[in-house]
Amino acid sequence: MITLDDIEDMNCLSRDEIAAIAEHEHIGDFDASMLAEYLMHMPKGAQKVQQMICDDMRVAMRKDDVAHAKSLFRTLQHFIKDHPEAVRGVA
Repeated sequence: MITLDDIEDMNCLSRDEIAAIAEHEHIGDFDASMLAEYLMHMPKGAQKVQQMICDDMRVAMRKDDVAHAKSLFRTLQHFIKDHPEAVRGVA
């Protein structure tokens, strides 16, 4: 039987990146993993994921949850390093 860990391991995004999508979309990790895989194969999908992580950081800062915002910032840095096509303005 395939587990959530198996699905997350097959995904092109990290568990933290999947968790950020789940947080942004208010869905479970399984659905977020499927959405992440779909988005990363769409034109400008990486930019959409980047925007989701940034939106989550803004929400965390509005709630004065600096620790969570810092964690999301580290997730964003890792995401941009692995997926430079996510940066706006990249052809």
